[in-house]
Amino acid sequence: MKQKKLWVSLLGLVIVAGVVVGLTNLKAQPARAKTSQAVTLYNQWKKAYVGGKSQKYVKNNNGSGATYVTSEGQGYGMLATVLAAKKGANTHTTYNQMYAYYRAHRISSKDALMTWRQASRSGKLKSVGSEKNSATDGDLDIAYSLILADKKWGSKKTNYKAAAKTLLKVIKKREINTTTYLPKMGNWATSSYDKSKLRTSDLMTGYFKTFASYTKDSTWTKVAKQSQVAVKKLSARHKSGLFPDFIKVTGKSIKLSAFKAYQIESAQDDEYGYNACRVPWRLAQTYKISKDSVTKNALKKQLNFFNKRKKITAVYTLTGRAVHSYTNTAFTAPVNFAAKTMKYTSLQKKTAKQLPKKIEKKNYFSATLEVVTALQ
Repeated sequence: MKQKKLWVSLLGLVIVAGVVVGLTNLKAQPARAKTSQAVTLYNQWKKAYVGGKSQKYVKNNNGSGATYVTSEGQGYGMLATVLAAKKGANTHTTYNQMYAYYRAHRISSKDALMTWRQASRSGKLKSVGSEKNSATDGDLDIAYSLILADKKWGSKKTNYKAAAKTLLKVIKKREINTTTYLPKMGNWATSSYDKSKLRTSDLMTGYFKTFASYTKDSTWTKVAKQSQVAVKKLSARHKSGLFPDFIKVTGKSIKLSAFKAYQIESAQDDEYGYNACRVPWRLAQTYKISKDSVTKNALKKQLNFFNKRKKITAVYTLTGRAVHSYTNTAFTAPVNFAAKTMKYTSLQKKTAKQLPKKIEKKNYFSATLEVVTALQ
């Protein structure tokens, strides 16, 4: 009789355990679905835009003409690859191959900054002339990806930690304005005028705070604080809260003044264009890292502006006028990520409908921003 009761009890435990496991699996399914979608996008992107064998690189040429690579693209690629690993993808080898390409295209063995552009010449990817200069945004993403790689895989086999710290020392020395303590556009910015040029999407305060804690170098804390001053002032300039592609910054107090069209790069120099479209992503990225009020307020002001639009289109004046009627994923994906981060549910749903279900195969910039934001 006791034995029969024991078997009944054990059977009950098995049934209960089975129900609990079943319920646990049911609850876990939506999370797996989300992960799968982001990693699927990554795999599509990798197939379309990643080239090379032992050294892998991100192709920027949109499927036509000679292949060329930029440090911006390599930074995005290394960031996306380690983020995909954090979501369960087996990308360690790919990351190491991208890291190898970065190392092969540093300015020199003693200068860890990456040359900003490499083009296919006589069958090899090379930098010539001004292409041997650096671009700060690419170097910042590479450095941050190395920190994530160190945290994900450790630095016993490949010393990501040493590489990150070496790169950050050179970024601090060559790419940070020592008056404003804001990022310069590259190592080439040595005159007072060039030093005053700020690409607003380079205000990656979350990165700077991470660099400070990772290196124990208080300079990065200063860069983070000054970046927050710039973000607050940029946000206050217009009712829309939108940032321009570029802004002139002078003095320790961060005095802002506008550039005119074509003074730096294009007609959008003083508009929310193809550089500033990354700002909602960078602000949301920072908020996920630090949860600070300056970032939160600046980001919410922009999201409130976008929430009032029927759809997100490409390029806006700072007063909020849409310059074009067409949409572009490079503008939509960062807003979608920011809306998700700040729990703007209706805006998140609206922008999600605008995003392509599959990676665009001949639009490197848009496709890459969609992947990087999806993985975060």
